Amino acid sequence: MEWFLKVVKEHYADFNGRARRKEFWMFYLVALGVIIAVEILAIIMSAISSILGVIFFIILGLLALALIVPMFSAGIRRMHDVGKSGWYLLIPIYSLILAITEGEKGDNQYGPDPKA
Repeated sequence: MEWFLKVVKEHYADFNGRARRKEFWMFYLVALGVIIAVEILAIIMSAISSILGVIFFIILGLLALALIVPMFSAGIRRMHDVGKSGWYLLIPIYSLILAITEGEKGDNQYGPDPKA
């Protein structure tokens, strides 16, 4: 949870620098968990009452909108950690492979090593 809060509070729209694998994956897992939990809650509420369902689906949409910027930010900084441009995030399978790959050791053109 602390990695999620770190990305949201300190790096919300920070597209510069590098992000470790741990920071990237912990943020994505918590964000995905929160979105799925709210979606399940919205489905349950819509079964109880259509008005409650609409309210919770609106909350879900607002949550998704709020998290899209830090998701791109963390992804781009993760691509920087492996020495690639942030545009590589748009290549589906290759960006997943890069996100799993260990980052470059030492400084690179995008900044200092976050593990150091």
